[in-house]
Amino acid sequence: MLDELRAKLPGWVEASRAKAREGDVASYIPELAKAPREALGVTVMAADGQTVSAGDAELRFTMQSISKVFTLLLALMDNGEEGVFAKVGKEPTGDDFNSMLKLELVEPGKPFNPLINAGAIAVTSLIRGDTPAAKTARILAFFGEAAGGARLDVNLDVYRSESATAHRNRSLAYFLKDNEVLGDDVDVEDVLGAYFRHCAIEVDCGQLARMALVLALGGVDPVSGRRLVPRRYVQIAKAFMLMCGMYNASGEFAIQVGIPAKSGVSGGILALVPGRFGIGVVGPALGAKGNSTAGVHLLETMAAELDWSMF
Repeated sequence: MLDELRAKLPGWVEASRAKAREGDVASYIPELAKAPREALGVTVMAADGQTVSAGDAELRFTMQSISKVFTLLLALMDNGEEGVFAKVGKEPTGDDFNSMLKLELVEPGKPFNPLINAGAIAVTSLIRGDTPAAKTARILAFFGEAAGGARLDVNLDVYRSESATAHRNRSLAYFLKDNEVLGDDVDVEDVLGAYFRHCAIEVDCGQLARMALVLALGGVDPVSGRRLVPRRYVQIAKAFMLMCGMYNASGEFAIQVGIPAKSGVSGGILALVPGRFGIGVVGPALGAKGNSTAGVHLLETMAAELDWSMF
């Protein structure tokens, strides 16, 4: 299959690149508006570590909501299932990723799942570390290990841009504090500082594909064979990716593509074929539901042509 990918992937990328004209780059975080609108890149990493890349795969971008998958895993390792799901639910919402609606309408007011903003903020509060810097250091170390020992860092320009314009996220966090989802000993601004930083961690498609492959292999490093994450926690993360990883288009994506994925508003998509491949995609132009227009089209093409599915 890798030989077929090497032969066909560049053509698929160029065919999907035209879909970028149907979207636009995110502008509500001003720094993200600088991304090249028609860029599209992809890396596919096989279980033995071999990779195939095409297009703008070396373009660096921030993880944004993709980081929520890995902070969930870290929080589960720090607190166990009972500790995490006391603070956040297990259901899709049907609402926008930054919505406050269900927090107000449904008792006991905890976020519906870890991949919406309110849920990810609650999850971030559970990661061990006495200061935002300590939390961020642990997050960076864990993400870097999953990325094959890469030295990842926070894009400070994106972090500052996001922090300065995050009025809705601050509202969500203080609402969580009022609902006692964030405990009395939790400083809201400290949690938000760590949250904005992990959203602004910078990667390329190859590093994202490597992180995806760890999930595809059930939490095992593809090179060393060492277990990085308990299999049970990876199962939980993959279930959330399938249910709500692509914002309000998650159901459509599950039907059309059929593999777990998580998108971010920088245009990144992490996807995986269980047991076989990790995939990293970047295409900064977004559609109405916040997903990369070209990236989604490319994954649809690849899944159809290569018969990828988890069903």
